[in-house]
Formats: sequence, C-alpha cells, structure tokens
Amino acid sequence: MEVVALDADDTLWHSEVFFERTQRRFTELVRRYVDHDVDVDRALFEVEHRNLGRYGYGIKGFTLSMLEAAIEVTGGAIGTVEIEQLLAAGRTMLDHPVDLIDGVDDVMTELAERGYRLVVVTKGDLHHQQHKIFASGLTDRFERIEIVSEKDPDTYRKVAASMGVAPPSFCMVGNSVRSDVLPVLEMGGHAVHVPYHVTWAHEHAQHNGDVPTLASIRELPGWLESRRGP
Repeated sequence: MEVVALDADDTLWHSEVFFERTQRRFTELVRRYVDHDVDVDRALFEVEHRNLGRYGYGIKGFTLSMLEAAIEVTGGAIGTVEIEQLLAAGRTMLDHPVDLIDGVDDVMTELAERGYRLVVVTKGDLHHQQHKIFASGLTDRFERIEIVSEKDPDTYRKVAASMGVAPPSFCMVGNSVRSDVLPVLEMGGHAVHVPYHVTWAHEHAQHNGDVPTLASIRELPGWLESRRGP
C-alpha cells in the first residue's frame, strides 16, 4: 500500500460528540412544545436525511435541519427565543476549536516518515472543513486534501487516480463502515475501521462482520506494515 487516505471528523479529531451535545439541547427545547410520546430525535433525523441532497453534510446543514424540525414537529408553536438558542448552539459548534484524537499527531508523523503518501478524504461543508484541517496543524503531513459531497466507490476511484495509484495500492482509514470501509473494499482497495464511541445514525451500516478493525488509531502503523508488500 502506497497511499493512505484518512477520514477527518471522528478519525483525526472529535466531532460527533458536539453534534450529540447540541441535539440534546434541541430535544430539551422542543419537548416543551410537544406531547411526551412525540419522538423529537427521530423527527430531527428524518429532516436531516431528507435535507442531505439540499444542504450536504456538516454543521450548517444540521443547524438548518434543527430549525426546520423544530418548526415542523411543534406545528409552528416554538418560540423565537428557542429558535435563537438553536442558532446559538450551531454557532458554538462552528466556533469550537479542533481537538485532535489521542495519538493522531504521532501517528501522522510516523506514517509520513515511513514513506506513506497521506491524503484526507472527508465529507462536510467546504469552508468549515478547510478551516478545521488548517487549524489542526496537520496540513504539512498531507499530499492532498479532498472534501467530497459523498463517499462512494466512484469517489474513491477518482481519489486513487488523482494520486496516481491503482486501488490495490490505496487504503482508507475511518470511523464509518458505511462511508470509509465498504465503498473502498467494493472498488478493490484496502480499508480499516477505527471506531469512534459515538456514530451518527446515518452512518450505520449492515455488513457481514468481515471488516478490518483497530481499537485505536495508534495501531494503524503496525497494521499497515503487516500488509505492506516487499
């Protein structure tokens, strides 16, 4: 394997925990206006899912979906005070500093020293993802940065081609089996799952269990070396 591609959110730095925290705030605010048997979390997920084609992935789309779901599930009864609080929660997420996952800095340095060509492949809002990548202090490790609208086999084929390698020389590392592992295996590349303790429901995927998995990103250099050709 020559090229190692890495997901960003919840692979290089913490992300989903902030979405989860904000969603708890959403639930708290909206529950004041609905019956106890209304599943407000499910309502938000459904709005997010149908808006993916319109807003894409990221905090801005999530915030707009929170506002839409809040208005929809309360029949327009939610107050302007709560709407402003949801907007403020979205702004807080955007302003949160980048918090690298333990071991990431050391592992990126080690992989670069071992001669692997590194690339980031991430979904999300272009402006915000660029900001986080530059704020992470990791940009000098990466040969290429790819911010994509979706992660599917065709996307990964294009990334591999842009790096000048065939799929067997390409490996993807990420926390989502659905987005980071299965599409890469389908296109003939290598992939490894590094789970994060919180995963967005949209990223859950059914599979046969035959997915390479590491306990932490610190195990990545050894795993790669064990599969590296002569």
